[in-house]
Amino acid sequence: MDFASSDGGRATTSAKIVVAGGFGVGKTTFVGAVSEINPLRTEAVMTSASAGIDDLTHTGGKTTTTVAMDFGRITLDQDLILYLFGTPGQDRFWFMWDDLVRGAIGAIVLVDTRRLADCFPAVDYFENSGLPFVVALNGFEGHQPYNPDEVREALQIGPDTPIITTDARHRADAKSALITLVEHALMARLR
Repeated sequence: MDFASSDGGRATTSAKIVVAGGFGVGKTTFVGAVSEINPLRTEAVMTSASAGIDDLTHTGGKTTTTVAMDFGRITLDQDLILYLFGTPGQDRFWFMWDDLVRGAIGAIVLVDTRRLADCFPAVDYFENSGLPFVVALNGFEGHQPYNPDEVREALQIGPDTPIITTDARHRADAKSALITLVEHALMARLR
């Protein structure tokens, strides 16, 4: 989308980015860390209804969950604005993904390498849809147990898909991941 600027100068380009991944991987945190506006969050308190359904093994302090989406915005340059849409992580909310992804230029798949299998559905979704994506290994407790090459092999992802490390809590890391995705999406369109 292009919008004419209010001062009659250059047009502003906006792009939609999806932030996806498994339950409790840091999608809401990622959007909040980088958004220049107060992000819209559709968080609900986790109730006993999720007991036995949502694995809280590695997310013990988690008391809320995204039930529709997270939304944020970041201006990367005076003429480039990114709109961020974070997906819900539980499979019972996947019916929303087609609508959230429609019109996106690409996606960031956040991965907790302690629970690598949780990202398989998101990776499969974006591979099958043909939407360019970046795998971002979100370090928990300050360390990454696996390096990008080990994750690439475990996920069976080709060499064209970038795999990076990030910390979803830090704005600079989240911004770097977004830049990597935008560059990857532009290169994919040129191929």
